[in-house]
Amino acid sequence: MRAVIVDCAIYRDGRRTDGPADLSDALDEARATGDAFLWIGLHEPTEKEFALVSSEFGLHPLAVEDALSAHQRPKLEVYDDSLFAVIKPVVYEQTNDRVTADELMAFIGDSFVVTVRHGEGAPLAAVRRRLEAEPEVLRHGPTAVLYAISDAVVDHYIEVAGELQVDLEELETEVFAPTGVGDTKNTASRIYTFKRQILEFRRAAGPLSAPMARLAGADVPFVHEHSQPFFRDVSDHLTRANEYVEGLDRLLSDILSAHLAQVGVRQNDDMRKISAWAAMAAVPTMVAGIYGMNFDHMPELRWVWAYPAVIALMAAVVFALYRQFKRRGWL
Repeated sequence: MRAVIVDCAIYRDGRRTDGPADLSDALDEARATGDAFLWIGLHEPTEKEFALVSSEFGLHPLAVEDALSAHQRPKLEVYDDSLFAVIKPVVYEQTNDRVTADELMAFIGDSFVVTVRHGEGAPLAAVRRRLEAEPEVLRHGPTAVLYAISDAVVDHYIEVAGELQVDLEELETEVFAPTGVGDTKNTASRIYTFKRQILEFRRAAGPLSAPMARLAGADVPFVHEHSQPFFRDVSDHLTRANEYVEGLDRLLSDILSAHLAQVGVRQNDDMRKISAWAAMAAVPTMVAGIYGMNFDHMPELRWVWAYPAVIALMAAVVFALYRQFKRRGWL
C-alpha cells in the first residue's frame, strides 16, 4: 500500500502535523478536533490497494470505480459522504511537440481529501508545497486543496496554449512560404497531427467549465461557503484558456483550407503547363503525321524546298503558340 501512497499528512489550523501511520486512526484524529483534515495522495492504485482507502473513508462505489478505471470526462459528482471531482491536466512534450492528457480524481469529505493521480502530468507535489507555504489558505480545509489543484491545472492550460500558439505560427509560416516549395504530403500530415493535439486539449479543458461554474455558483456540499470567488477566478481563467484553444482551432482550420487551396492552384498550374506543351507538340506531330501517309499524289513532294519549308512552318507555329501561352501565364 505504501508504494502507491505519494504523501499523507494531517493539516491542523493550516499547518502540517505528524499523525498516526494508520489511515483509520489518522482520520479519527482529524475529525476529533474539528479544525483539521487528512490529505492522502495516491498514484495509480489497483482495486485491491484502493479497497482499504475506500472502506476507511466511506467512498461511494461508483466514484471508486471511476477513480480506478480512469478515462473519465472532467466532472463533479455529489454523493452522501463526499464530493468527487475529475480533472484532466495536460502536458506539452517539447521533444515531439505533443499534447497528452492525464487524469486526476479528488474525493472531498468533511475532514479528508483523497487524490488519485493517473499519469505524470498532475502537479500535486507543487500544489502541496505551495499550500503548505500558505497556511492562511489551508485553514479553509479540504476546499483549499480542491481550489489549489484546479487553479494549478487551469493555469497550466494557458501555458500549454501558448506553446501551441508558437508551433502554429511556425506551421503557418511554412504553409504560406513565398517560394511555395515543400513536401505537400508532410505539411498536410503535420496540420492533421496538430489538429489532433488541439482536440486532445479541448477534451480536457472544455468539459471542465461546467464543474467550475457549479463550484463558483450555488452552495455545493463539502465546499467552504466563502470559496465561490476563488472558483470564479479559476472559471474565468478556464474560459480564457478555452477561448484561446478555440481560436487556435479555427486558425488551424483556415490554414488547412488555405493549404488545400494552394495544392489545387499548383495542380492547375501544372495541368496548364502540361496542356501547353502538349499543344505545342501536337502541331509538328500533326504535320509529320500527314506527310507520313503513303500516298503517291501529295502536294510539295517533289519540291526541293519542301522539307525546310515544312520544318520552318512547324517551328513558326510552335514559337507562336509558346509566345501566346507565355503571355497568358501558362508557361
